[in-house]
Amino acid sequence: MSPTRPLIETVEPAAAEDAQRRVGGALADAGIGPGDRVAFCLGSSADLLVCVLGALRLGVVPVLLNATLLPAERAALIGDADPALVVADEKGLAALVNGGHAPADLAPVPLARPMHYTSGTTGRPKGVWSGVLDDQDAQALFDDEADLWEFDASDTHLVCSPLYHSVSVRFAAGTLLRGGRVVVLSHFEPAAALEAIAAYRPTTTFMAPTALQRVLRHPTMPRRLPSLRLLVHAGSFCPPPVKRDAIERVGPGVCREFYGSTEGQFTVCGTEEWLARPGTVGRARPGRRLEVDADGTVWCHAPGYARFEYWRDREATARAWRAGAFTVGDLGRLDDDGYLYLDGRREDLVITGGVNVYPAEVEAALAEAPGVVEVAVFGVRDDEWGERVCAAVVGEATESDLRRHAEGRLAPYKRPKEYFVVRHLPRTATGKLRRGALAGRLGLEGDPAT
Repeated sequence: MSPTRPLIETVEPAAAEDAQRRVGGALADAGIGPGDRVAFCLGSSADLLVCVLGALRLGVVPVLLNATLLPAERAALIGDADPALVVADEKGLAALVNGGHAPADLAPVPLARPMHYTSGTTGRPKGVWSGVLDDQDAQALFDDEADLWEFDASDTHLVCSPLYHSVSVRFAAGTLLRGGRVVVLSHFEPAAALEAIAAYRPTTTFMAPTALQRVLRHPTMPRRLPSLRLLVHAGSFCPPPVKRDAIERVGPGVCREFYGSTEGQFTVCGTEEWLARPGTVGRARPGRRLEVDADGTVWCHAPGYARFEYWRDREATARAWRAGAFTVGDLGRLDDDGYLYLDGRREDLVITGGVNVYPAEVEAALAEAPGVVEVAVFGVRDDEWGERVCAAVVGEATESDLRRHAEGRLAPYKRPKEYFVVRHLPRTATGKLRRGALAGRLGLEGDPAT
């Protein structure tokens, strides 16, 4: 974050439209056009939002990277994405917004989805790519989101999650391009979120469960949040007491959640549905159909405009799709009325503070530390973070050695919060790691995440 970047910024629709057209002109003058990629590795800001939307409406695909990535991590993703331009500082951002370029003609809605990186159990990040859509599919994709949440010109949307989260761009775009106003937090702080709610009276917002819990526990939290007509959460398990508290603060029908991923959206769940069926993540979103395999894998039949592939990875794409349905490897079950209950996230995934951490990637980094013979990374339920990242290590490395090693190789959110030195790791008779048994073996509180 820039030291001069305000903590709270507002984005008005008319000014945002002008800024997006200037961004489009700057990209066009640089010879960047439909299908090209522009990588952004910056904290949230009003300028970043209009740059992303201006690029999308030109058919240019923003590659949105976590701003806390270490240089080597960032370089690996940039090398894979092969962007025409990399914007990693405020100067580069300002050049797009205020560089004096003639405004470009833009499509009325985004012609693509931003490319975000996700990973599988191999730990190798994969770019989720939708390509450039034709006008009809682009409008359908935009309406799919904007109609579901009923964004319109009367809305003010508060962006609490980083703009490298796909939901932040979807919700902000739906609001701005329907004529509403957006308020952006440059980084999340509970006090700032509550200050923005009091000052700007947003009608909609999204918070990951960790952020929601921190807001609800803050000493300045009022008894009611009357301005909100929509409070959405997703991204990780939300403890029932937290959700019930949120429902009480915002009133009937306001608190909703969805189940989705970087790849695509599965369900939506209203307050009354969750109260009647505790634990459900809802039913299929409009235009989608869910099914669950005999082994519990959840599949979603999605409309054509919502298709994706993994960037330059045909094998991973083929594994994700079958007969018009995709999966991200999550396990669940459907009741007789079509409500989905998740039995576990992806086999190894840890979701901490609404951010995905892939154990294989963390293990690969820690395995390079001197004195490490074996290492297993796993998640444990955590009241603040949803899950916390832990590591069990076989070998002579000390906790201080491991922490020092991780600081040089992993972004802060990926680093284990706890380390445990063990004599051996639990394995099946065939030698497969029993990751889900680690928390119990170590006597940790809470249910294991896997």
